[in-house]
Amino acid sequence: MAIPVVFSWSGGKDSAMALHAMQRDEKYEVVSLLTTVTEGYERISMHGVRNELLLLQAEAMGLPVEEVRIPPQCPNSAYETRIAETISRFRERGVVHVAFGDIFLEDLRTYREQKLMQANMTALFPIWKEDTRELATRFVKEGFRAIVACIDPRKLDKSFVGRELDASFFGDLPADVDPCGENGEFHTFVFDGPIFRKAVAVRTGEVVERDNFVFCDLLPVV
Repeated sequence: MAIPVVFSWSGGKDSAMALHAMQRDEKYEVVSLLTTVTEGYERISMHGVRNELLLLQAEAMGLPVEEVRIPPQCPNSAYETRIAETISRFRERGVVHVAFGDIFLEDLRTYREQKLMQANMTALFPIWKEDTRELATRFVKEGFRAIVACIDPRKLDKSFVGRELDASFFGDLPADVDPCGENGEFHTFVFDGPIFRKAVAVRTGEVVERDNFVFCDLLPVV
């Protein structure tokens, strides 16, 4: 019998690759996505992607999504409280494993493991320590498609926001930018690939600067 897992889903490329790895492992069964949504903005936290697109993603993958709703400029204590309340409900259902798309940030992994340990739950990292250049190459090769939804202009030129993650995108990245944006250089929205039953129809909209980041507003195609 497969072990049930809740997957911490950002909507981006690392989440997609990690979820794909989980779904190919017969030991586990992903039973739900878990996503942080900022209240008022109604967008995926950090990525700035509309909640409507998150729901379309989940529908296209055939998975339910549990939203952890947090206020803007959420203090860490409030964030931790709301996450803990949500995962406790999964634990009550017998789901004691949470998977993440982290790749190499040791401090983040340690933080997640410690918090889940306090809740008597276990963290899983299906693409941990994989080479990010190889991951980027595989992302394109396996048919995933994504758009850059947010960039940190201190680390990457504004011209990259709104671009699709194809071979030319990865070829244009500066040498000091991680191919998977693991240091926060850019965030993405995945709209197609092997984890999807159908593609999410999406188009690029207005580009805005807010809170020291540059966002491309992504819109569902009706």
